[in-house]
Amino acid sequence: MKTLTAIVALLAVSTTTSIAQTNQGMDHSNMSMSSEQMEGAVHAKALVNSIGDETANVSHDPIPEIGWPAMTMDLQLLENAQMMGEISAGDEVTLMLVKSDGGMYAIGAIMKN
Repeated sequence: MKTLTAIVALLAVSTTTSIAQTNQGMDHSNMSMSSEQMEGAVHAKALVNSIGDETANVSHDPIPEIGWPAMTMDLQLLENAQMMGEISAGDEVTLMLVKSDGGMYAIGAIMKN
């Protein structure tokens, strides 16, 4: 029984680690961000309420990696943010959030789900 418990615990930890390390299907290779920004990047599912040249208003799911509950908020779009496809209000998306130079999280990439 102890062996089974240990195996289940090991599988749970390794699965959680692999999920945390996935790129959610986003190709990050062409993004011109610092390695610090990329290392701290987090992904979140969201609904786009509106999007402009510099900001997007989104309703996102909880983001436990940075302690954010589900909420609706304006997020800055980084100057080099990658829009993977045409993104518009009403789209369900995956956001890649990175810490900007000012220490705030901003959108580095958006991909439709």
